[in-house]
Amino acid sequence: MTDVPGAFSDLVAPEDPRAGWDLPAPGSMPVTANLEPLLTRVLASNASGMTLDGTNTYLVGAPESGQAVLVDPGPDDPAHLERVTAALAGRDARCVAILVTHHHWDHAAAALPWAARFATSVCAADPAVAGPGGRVLVPGEQLQIAGTTIGVVPTPGHSADHLAFRIESGAVLAGDHILGRGTSVVTHPEGDLVAYLESLRRVYDLGPSALYPGHGPELTEDPLAVLDFYASHRHYREQQILTLLSVAAQPISALVEIIYAAIPREFWPAAEQSTRAALAKLEAQGQVHLAADIARLVG
Repeated sequence: MTDVPGAFSDLVAPEDPRAGWDLPAPGSMPVTANLEPLLTRVLASNASGMTLDGTNTYLVGAPESGQAVLVDPGPDDPAHLERVTAALAGRDARCVAILVTHHHWDHAAAALPWAARFATSVCAADPAVAGPGGRVLVPGEQLQIAGTTIGVVPTPGHSADHLAFRIESGAVLAGDHILGRGTSVVTHPEGDLVAYLESLRRVYDLGPSALYPGHGPELTEDPLAVLDFYASHRHYREQQILTLLSVAAQPISALVEIIYAAIPREFWPAAEQSTRAALAKLEAQGQVHLAADIARLVG
C-alpha cells in the first residue's frame, strides 16, 4: 500500500443529513410497522452488516380493498412468511401479486415459492425472477392493483435490473438504491455508476414524500436531502480516487485500503465493487486508465 498521509486534507466529505435525525438505533426496528394507510413493513430476520436490520418486506394496498401487493419478500424463511401472513390478516387482505426490486437473494429468494403459496404471480424486471408465469415489468408503467396505483420507476445502478416503486402517497419504495443507513453498493461489474447517478436524479425529480428502503429505517424527514447526500458521496469517492492517483499509480486493493481505512475489513469486498464501478466511470470519461488491477491517471 502507498502511504499518503493527509492525502484527503483538501477534500470535504459531505455530511449525512440523517446523522441528526431521530432514527431507531441499529437492531431496534419493530418487526411489523404500519407506516401509512397504504403501507405496512415486515422485517425479515436476516440482519447482517450488509442487510442492516434485515430485509424490509412491504405490503401495499388500499385499506378497503381487501388486497395487498408484497414488495421484496426477501429470504424464503418460514418465520418471515408467518409474520407476513399475520400482517396480511391484520390488514384483512390477501396477496394479489409479488413485486421485486431486483434479483439479489435477500430481496427475491422467496418470490417464486411465496407466489405458489399465495396462488399469485411475481412481477420483476428480470424474467428469471418473474418466473415462467410471471410478469416482466416495463419501466414507467402504472400498475392498477390492490385498489391503488403503483408506478414502476427504473433505477438501475446498484444492479442492472433494479426498480423502485412509487405509491399514491408520493413515497418511493427504493429497494437497495437507497438505504436507511449508510450508502448503497454499486455491484460492479453488474452495477453501473453512471446509471446509478442517473437513477438518483430520476428519483429526486419525483419529489418523493418519503423513501422506504430495502434495508434500514424509513426516511421521512427530508428525502431530497438524502438523495443529495448520496450524489455528493459518490462524487467525493471519485475525488478521493483521483487524489490518490495523482500521487502514483495504484492497485485497486490499495485504493480500497486507503479510502476505506476507517471501515471494518469485512466490508472491503463491497467497497471494492463500488471502487471498481467508480474507476469504470472515470475511465469512460478519459480521466483514468486501468491495466489489469492497476489504475493511473491519464495524461
